[in-house]
Amino acid sequence: MVISDFSIKRPVVAIVASLLLIVFGVFAIIDLPIRETPNIDRPIVSVRVLYPGASSDIVETKIIKVIEDQISGIEGIKSMTSAARDAVGWITIEFKLGRDIEAAANDVREQVGRATSRLPIDAEAPVIQKADQDAEPILFINISSTSRSAMEVSDYVRRNIRDRISSIEGVAITWFGGERKKALRVWLDRRALAARNITVTDIETALRRENIELGAGILESAERDFTLRTARNFQTPDDFSKLVIARGPNNYLVRLAEVAKIEIGAENENSSFRANGNSSVAIGVVKRPGASTLAVSQAVKVELQLIKKTLPADMEAAISMDTSTYISAALREVGFTMGFAAVLVLVVIYLFLGTMRAAIIPAVTVPISLLATAIVLAPLGFSLNILTLLAMVLAIGLVVDDAIIVMENVHRRMKRGEPALLASYRGTRQVGVAVVATTLVLIAAFVPITLQSGTVGRLFTEFAVAMAAAVAFSMFVALTLTPVLCSKLLTNKLDESRVARTSMRAFEAMKAFYRKSLIMGLDRPMLVVGAFFAIVVASVGLFMVVPKEFTPAEDRGTVNVMVRAPEGASLEYTDRQAMAATNILKDYVGKGEVARILQMLPMGESVAGGAANTGNLILRLEPWDQRQRSSAEIMAEIAPKLRQVPGAMMVTSSGGGMGQMQWGGGLQLAIGGQTYDDLRKWRDIMTAGMRENPRLFAVRSNFNETKGQMRIKIDRNRASDLGVSIGAIGQTMSIMLGSRKVTTFVDQGEEYNVVLQGQLGDRRTPTDITNIYVRSDTTRELIPLSSLVTVEEISGADALNRLDRMRSITMMATPAPGYLLGDAIRDIDKIAKERLPETARLTWRGEAAELSDANSEMFLAFGLSLLVVYLVLAAQFESFIHPFVILITVPLAVAGALCGLVVFGGSFNLYSQIGIIVLVGLAAKNGILIVEFANQLRDAGMEFREALIEASTIRLRPIVMTSLATVMGAVPLMLATGAGAEGRQAIGVVIVSGVTFASFITLLVVPVFYQLLAKNTGSPGLVGSKLEKYELEFPTRRLGHNDPDQQPAE
Repeated sequence: MVISDFSIKRPVVAIVASLLLIVFGVFAIIDLPIRETPNIDRPIVSVRVLYPGASSDIVETKIIKVIEDQISGIEGIKSMTSAARDAVGWITIEFKLGRDIEAAANDVREQVGRATSRLPIDAEAPVIQKADQDAEPILFINISSTSRSAMEVSDYVRRNIRDRISSIEGVAITWFGGERKKALRVWLDRRALAARNITVTDIETALRRENIELGAGILESAERDFTLRTARNFQTPDDFSKLVIARGPNNYLVRLAEVAKIEIGAENENSSFRANGNSSVAIGVVKRPGASTLAVSQAVKVELQLIKKTLPADMEAAISMDTSTYISAALREVGFTMGFAAVLVLVVIYLFLGTMRAAIIPAVTVPISLLATAIVLAPLGFSLNILTLLAMVLAIGLVVDDAIIVMENVHRRMKRGEPALLASYRGTRQVGVAVVATTLVLIAAFVPITLQSGTVGRLFTEFAVAMAAAVAFSMFVALTLTPVLCSKLLTNKLDESRVARTSMRAFEAMKAFYRKSLIMGLDRPMLVVGAFFAIVVASVGLFMVVPKEFTPAEDRGTVNVMVRAPEGASLEYTDRQAMAATNILKDYVGKGEVARILQMLPMGESVAGGAANTGNLILRLEPWDQRQRSSAEIMAEIAPKLRQVPGAMMVTSSGGGMGQMQWGGGLQLAIGGQTYDDLRKWRDIMTAGMRENPRLFAVRSNFNETKGQMRIKIDRNRASDLGVSIGAIGQTMSIMLGSRKVTTFVDQGEEYNVVLQGQLGDRRTPTDITNIYVRSDTTRELIPLSSLVTVEEISGADALNRLDRMRSITMMATPAPGYLLGDAIRDIDKIAKERLPETARLTWRGEAAELSDANSEMFLAFGLSLLVVYLVLAAQFESFIHPFVILITVPLAVAGALCGLVVFGGSFNLYSQIGIIVLVGLAAKNGILIVEFANQLRDAGMEFREALIEASTIRLRPIVMTSLATVMGAVPLMLATGAGAEGRQAIGVVIVSGVTFASFITLLVVPVFYQLLAKNTGSPGLVGSKLEKYELEFPTRRLGHNDPDQQPAE
């Protein structure tokens, strides 16, 4: 080949080219960002609207539906989920991958702005965030004090810490756990109000009227101007106590302190955060979609160290949980695996070649190819992540293949007497086509992955590009630097070492056995063909029995427990149940398995509508090398214990896998319909059916009508007769039984809310509702609500949910250990098809949806890989038969991979699927070596059968060497331990078992199929040879006037 010929003649140029790859590669790899996975964060924008006093059905119709209708036409929406709770509604819009999050947020902001005028007047302005409303914090910061109250700690954090964390690049939002926001609480006494002929609205009006700061104009003197402002007279609880709210008999001034208790207190107490059972305040940091968890976490840690220097002596801050710990540990494990694989590959090369002098030649390919890969990754905006590093681990066994093929052929020619320089020149030329062919086949196998647009495509594009780039650079090195090193380092004495002689004797025995077996196979081709089809049929059966899941359950160093108390349960009740679970789990803290137990109530951000009956426990486990059991084993032990807590449902999970949410369930089936009555019936049907399956635990839904509610019926006619407006009734009840922020006050430069609310003792029973008074607009007398309203106790849903603008209920369940997601989906689908009507719209959500999409994408990618590889081979071999013979090896490799998954208890998941696609290129390599060399020998005049046997025998050594190198490069993956080992093991098992099985069967199957199908085929140079022959037989004649061939065409 031209490039190898040039390199032999200009060795310094070849060496300089490789050195330049190293230099540019080092600079490129330094600039690559480090992440856990490629950027597959879903572009999500959330809209939240608070509507104080409104019920969930009002929020759905007046808030949710209005905004949904307005934003539904925005480009690139993948799905839209909504939830309406009492007083709050939120909409989460997920856009298709690739949609720019900034542009998406701007589009949502614009459309929501247009809908604002159609929202109720009392509804607060919509809040739009570039993050999922249910997005999970990547770390928690605990702030505690030995002498300050929770409110004082919260106030300090809000003043001095929160903004510093929120302003860090990559942080989307921060939220408080256990926050007690400072406020001025005005606890109204309904009896004192009635005694003084004062209503709640009178209090609110007085506060809004008197506690105000206005501009009073400007004084313009001859020399200077002065801005005039009226100062606020209300700064402290004592100031508010003296506020005049009405005049009594004899012009007696009624002050606020006479009808209310005024104090500085927490604005709300509807959240709780504990660490190992101890109350504290925590900041949860949620990263922006697309931001690197590692980068954000590191920036937060740096800022936290600066914050610690300014903390008061009685306060301390510490990170209680950090998800980047898992990512760092996983990356370290992959790095260790990479080094281990390189050592194993080097050992294989040494054992085959017998001297380090020869082993160095293919070994130098590894660092050059891997470093050069960064030159491709950096301009594309890719990163160093677990998948790209996995690609490099696998590439270690592949990048040496081309160099081994070249060096083995050069060495073989040297043993026949050729000088090293000439052997390098001719030997590289002889196998150059095979090297290019195998490289192009491997690259072609990865092309379909890069064309996928879904999660799988985005997830594994960087993996595919990294593999393809490494293999391409290894081809370049094999055709440039390798022949140069062969000409300088190889000698005829390489076979004289003890290792070389032992290796050669073993190989000669293998060669003799193989030659004998090959001849027997060629003599009995139908027996081989029958065995081949038997393996194909067996592989179909294996595929049916191999369990299927999206990703294997990974030990991410945490165990999560969802706490769900009965609907309507108070925060105090849920906290007691969570503490009961915490007390059970504390035993594991002392055993060296659990480092910390975090308890968060309610589930999700409280201001986003998290129900008081939900919560989370997060068990942060000790580092992987400091405990004996995995998170799955620990979870399997604690789950039955937690189910013994009588007052709440406890659902355990070991954390999300790649691209999955830690707290989201893998099994989520959304049922859509027109009315909640229909949905309720279908939910009951599915609940009964799913509970019949003993392998499904904690069957539940997000629609529960057991939440206690009081329906207030207003007698509108009587209210009108008495001169009481419906608005006055609603406003009075909202303040007395709920709370309302009516004004603000300033303390040390910070503004805080003034909150009106009835005293706790006045809002405990239904009777308290009717004992509140409102004023008649006509008679100015006080009218008790008992004259205007009736109270009816009912039960209602905690939330009204919608999916893609349709009302929906989502069924959820937790599969038992060993019950994989694919099997659970199949069983639940069967229940739904048998028992639900066709009008029910079923949509899998979460990991179940990802599994379904991934399977269809991967089957398409596998088919495209086969097609592209076939066409590439057809172009290279100038034949449509030779590629078919070569690709006969692919079913064998797949059969070996499936057999490995069954033997080692693996599953068919994303990692194993990618491994199988890699096998398409790997399996074809051995067939290329045999077919290409057989064609060369046939072109040289050797008889067909003799050429086939000779090509197969001669190519045995490089096939065995390259296959062993590939297998040894993947063995560390199969034996992986520590963080993220489950995914590495899956891809390692597929590569090791697939390549091992296919390599040895290929040595027999490919020659047999070649004999049956390719007897009448030629080599790529056949047409050219014919043309040369015709040129000699029919030379161009001399030009003549009477030669008709030379006459111009008409």
